[in-house]
Amino acid sequence: MYDEKVLEKYISHPKCIAVGECGLDYFRLPDDEEEKKAEIALQKKVFIAQIEFAKKVKKPLIVHVRDASNDSRMILEEYNAKEVGGVLHCFNASEHLLPLADHGFYYGIGGVLTFKNAKKLVDILPKIPKDKLLIETDGPYLTPHPFRGQRNEPVYTVQIAQKMAEILDLSIEEVHNLSTSNAKTLFKEFKNIN
Repeated sequence: MYDEKVLEKYISHPKCIAVGECGLDYFRLPDDEEEKKAEIALQKKVFIAQIEFAKKVKKPLIVHVRDASNDSRMILEEYNAKEVGGVLHCFNASEHLLPLADHGFYYGIGGVLTFKNAKKLVDILPKIPKDKLLIETDGPYLTPHPFRGQRNEPVYTVQIAQKMAEILDLSIEEVHNLSTSNAKTLFKEFKNIN
């Protein structure tokens, strides 16, 4: 269960740059309708508490969304998460989430972009404002092609950048600079990171 005291213990550490990974995940909900409703209600309650905590400590959110795009967007808008913004971690290619760019949210693009079955993400990538794109690993999972099946590591972000450059008709250097600049903007207090 959510315990803000645990978060408060770590939030002031210099390496803590955001609140999360938090959010909604409806992928493996119980089959029983009452249990399902209770699980969804609990996830929403905890997510809202984490948004309020992020606003209190003035740090961006790292948001997990799986099979919950509608509820995620509604909660982020209703609870004014734009005060801190954040990243939609491992962006799920839902067009319903694109308006969150106007609410200070970035779109984390990982190894899925390189998968053969990533048509939806490939199609939606050009619709994301370039100043809201981030490259991420989701390590140790979702390793980019051609390294699928291996443990995902930051070194493999090169494959993501190459695929992104190809889709957006940019140079790989432009993609690297864009993603780095966007990360520095999102995580404002860490502008001097290299």
